[in-house]
Amino acid sequence: MPTEVALLESHALRSEQMGRVEALDKVKSLVMLPDGIHLRTEEVARYFEVSTAAVRRLTDRHQQELSSNEMRLLRGAELQSFHSDMLSLWAVEELGSYPQAATRLRLFTRRTVLNIAMLLRDSDIARSVRTHLLDAEEDLRASYVSLERRVTRIEGCLAGVGSALQELGPVLGRMSQRLDVIDRKADVTHQVIGALSVRLTDVSQDVVRLDARLGELARLLREVGGVKRAG
Repeated sequence: MPTEVALLESHALRSEQMGRVEALDKVKSLVMLPDGIHLRTEEVARYFEVSTAAVRRLTDRHQQELSSNEMRLLRGAELQSFHSDMLSLWAVEELGSYPQAATRLRLFTRRTVLNIAMLLRDSDIARSVRTHLLDAEEDLRASYVSLERRVTRIEGCLAGVGSALQELGPVLGRMSQRLDVIDRKADVTHQVIGALSVRLTDVSQDVVRLDARLGELARLLREVGGVKRAG
């Protein structure tokens, strides 16, 4: 597990935490500009309960890293355009005057403020944010360990099932062979029964013909008997 010192010193470790901006509001509420996106140096200093000079010194030392995490420095036309947007929002939300910077304005986002929290040493708020990040990291690691154990148990169960299936395989093979033999015998039996059915049909026809001949013979005998009585 990374330590607070490692977080302060390692750019790579800080980069791993940059998506977890929810940690800021869990420690203290951020006061944003009317657009709900940006903060000035003054708002950042109030959040961390340090001087604006301390924030400026830190941003000067880590300008490249903070710029990669959405810190901006506005000048000229870009600054005037931003002021115009903020004035329209400020008039609605604050019913007051929006404080303008004379020549330039440094802007921060939640992502930048989180970055500062991992760099600012002399702030109890920053330390609390780092502690929250590290505790959450530990909880996440514990969850991974628990999940890994559950997966290991499942794999063990599946291994047992695999062994059982391997033992069952030959049995199923033998059963399949026996069923094939039964199917073949059933086919032969069906053929024999079919042949018997044909033969019985022939016998029935023979019986009908024999019955007709017997009936004819009986008729002839009756006729003969009648002639004898008449003579």
